Amino acid sequence: MKLKDDDWFPTLTCSTSEKPELHQHNNSATSDEMPLVHYSDSESDSESTSSLRPSKKPRHSTGSGSSLPPLPASFHNLYASSTRVSVQDNPSLHGGRKRVIPHVEGNWPTHLYLEWYPGKDELSLLADVISQSGNVPDEKAPVVHSFLHSDLGAQLPLHISLSRPVVLRTEQRASFTEALQKAIHDSHVSSFYVQPDSLYWSSNYEKTRWFLVLGVQRPSNDGLNRLLKLSNDTLARFGQPPLYTTPPTHGQQTSVSLRDRSSRLSGEDFSKCFHISLAWCLSEPSPKERDRVVGIDLRGLKEIQVGFNSVKAKIGNIVGSIPLEKSP
Repeated sequence: MKLKDDDWFPTLTCSTSEKPELHQHNNSATSDEMPLVHYSDSESDSESTSSLRPSKKPRHSTGSGSSLPPLPASFHNLYASSTRVSVQDNPSLHGGRKRVIPHVEGNWPTHLYLEWYPGKDELSLLADVISQSGNVPDEKAPVVHSFLHSDLGAQLPLHISLSRPVVLRTEQRASFTEALQKAIHDSHVSSFYVQPDSLYWSSNYEKTRWFLVLGVQRPSNDGLNRLLKLSNDTLARFGQPPLYTTPPTHGQQTSVSLRDRSSRLSGEDFSKCFHISLAWCLSEPSPKERDRVVGIDLRGLKEIQVGFNSVKAKIGNIVGSIPLEKSP
């Protein structure tokens, strides 16, 4: 496969049959413009004056890393990782992707997820895995688009989805956010870690894109299943479909209410469904490409501890963060 970067959120189906036996992721009514930082005249004068003074001997850092402090976690909520290019469904503007949810005035695309910004060493491991999965000497092989960086080279967050792409009306946004905040607060789910344990290809619900994903182990506090149920129950109150529901069996009525379908999640384990998407392509991977992924050495990735201490709620281009309780 050929490699290229991209940055849209995916939400996949839960197809455990596709996972190898290795036991061990905008329409908006808001603006996308970034605020400018203004400097006072006194600051400009000070800089001009200081440039006339003799420079001091530069200091040499003895450390190997950057001396700059890390950005606060809240900084990443200020700007969406993708920008709206058009309200029309024009796949040519988005690498061939088709809009899952059509743009309708007054509708707010919504996504609930857990966010992860990999460190430098972790990014290196992930990039190597993506490179190996796409390194197929075949002209017909589909182009693989990485989720690690934007087209401009900026690092992008990875995530574990807690909802499929859904839509809220303008008047529902505040009440939905309040309901989700209360549900998470009352649940007392504490922060937790997960570890990758598998690598495989999976598709979205519409079978229009395929994703290279990392499966993760079930955390000790079962935080993923607990947060999924909270998400599904809250979305059901607003008429939205849940994520990772059990499909109806043969002969069973399919006109089951969203609330009833969500209530069946109680006590069910969807640990094998949770994943972190690393890359995507528009064509279904061939058996040869799937076999290549199965054979990739994941020992380095399996040692990574991915920590989560909040739930992200992206409504339009506004990203809210709902904190989890601190671990005891």
